Amino acid sequence: MKTIKENVNNEIIIKNSRFITYLIKLNDNNINNLLDELKTKYPKANHYCYAYIYNNEKHSSDDKEPSNTAGLPMLNVLEKEELNNILAVTIRYFGGIKLGAGGLVRAYTKSITETLKESTLIELEEGYKLELIFNYNQEKQINYILKESTILNKEFDNEIKYIVLVNNNTLDNLKEYNYKIIDNILIEKR
Repeated sequence: MKTIKENVNNEIIIKNSRFITYLIKLNDNNINNLLDELKTKYPKANHYCYAYIYNNEKHSSDDKEPSNTAGLPMLNVLEKEELNNILAVTIRYFGGIKLGAGGLVRAYTKSITETLKESTLIELEEGYKLELIFNYNQEKQINYILKESTILNKEFDNEIKYIVLVNNNTLDNLKEYNYKIIDNILIEKR
C-alpha cells in the first residue's frame, strides 16, 4: 500500500471543459469538510466528483454526472495504483461540449492520472492510533521511543496524554506503559 507524500493538484482542459483535480492525503475521516472547502473555493463549478480510500474503506461519487462515468473511474485509478488514505476530487467546469459516457470516463481517468504524475508516493504499513498516558518523569523515555512516530496531540495535566500513530515495533516498545488502542490504521512506513 502507498499514499501521497503531500497534497497536490493539477488542471487539464478537454473540449473546453476544465477538470481541476486535487489529491489529498487523509489522516482522518474528515472527507465532508475537505469537500466543503473545495466547493467554497470553486463555487460555480458544475460537478465535484470524488473517490477515496481510507483505511481500506472505499467510496466514490459522480455528483450528477451520468452513473459510473466519474467517481468510479477515479476510484479504479486509486485501486490500480494501490493507494490508501487518499481523497481524489475532480472539479469540472462544463465547457459546452458534451463528452458522452466514454469521453467522461476517459476525461476523469486522465485527470487523476495526470495529477498522480505530479505526486511523490510513499509506502504505508499497518499501525495503530493510541492514547498514551504517562507521568512527567517518563516523558523523556516516551519521546525517545516515539522518535519515529507521529504525535497528533499532547495534553499536560496531572499526567501527560499523547494521541500518537505507531507501528508494530514501537507498540512492542510501549508494553510497560499505559496505553489504549483507539484504532487499527495504516501509517507511513519510516
